[in-house]
Amino acid sequence: MFLSIVCSAALSLAPLLGELPGIQAKSVSNPQVNTASKTMNTDDDFAKKAAEGGIAEVKFGQLAENKGDSQAVKDFGKLMVADHTKANELLQKEAAQEKVDLPAKMTNKDQMAYDSLSKLSGAAFDKAYARDMVRDHRADIAEFETESKSGHKDWTKTFATQTLPTLREHLKQAEEMFHAVELSKTHKS
Repeated sequence: MFLSIVCSAALSLAPLLGELPGIQAKSVSNPQVNTASKTMNTDDDFAKKAAEGGIAEVKFGQLAENKGDSQAVKDFGKLMVADHTKANELLQKEAAQEKVDLPAKMTNKDQMAYDSLSKLSGAAFDKAYARDMVRDHRADIAEFETESKSGHKDWTKTFATQTLPTLREHLKQAEEMFHAVELSKTHKS
């Protein structure tokens, strides 16, 4: 019965949990904007989304450190806090030099996902967090690869290129965490 309650809760939260913290492409579709302006906006949008995503990674990591049931989730959360704090500081520094204002908080969508995740506990929290971190890092890597190859501003291209190895390592560790959470769930059943 407990498992069916957890599954029902997870299914009811799935639409919110499916909206992951992180970076999503934002296109500039105003036909009156010239190509040079579109390029600048796209690179600036990447930086803004990266900042919002980085802030969310830190917040979600702190939540995992505090609410995680398994040591793998707690450890991964701690890693997210450390690595994304460092990346956020670098991005803020670079943006300030370029006179680009970056957001100081996560998006409303990320806040809703955070609020939903914070209501879970135990194995349900671990599974949702691990799953979300795998999805999130896959999406982040795609966005950062695109910026590193197609960006036009040197500072955003460089940030994306320098951050990619860390994101790839995070994905590898997130996948390991997800498998560990899944494995511990089957051993407890």
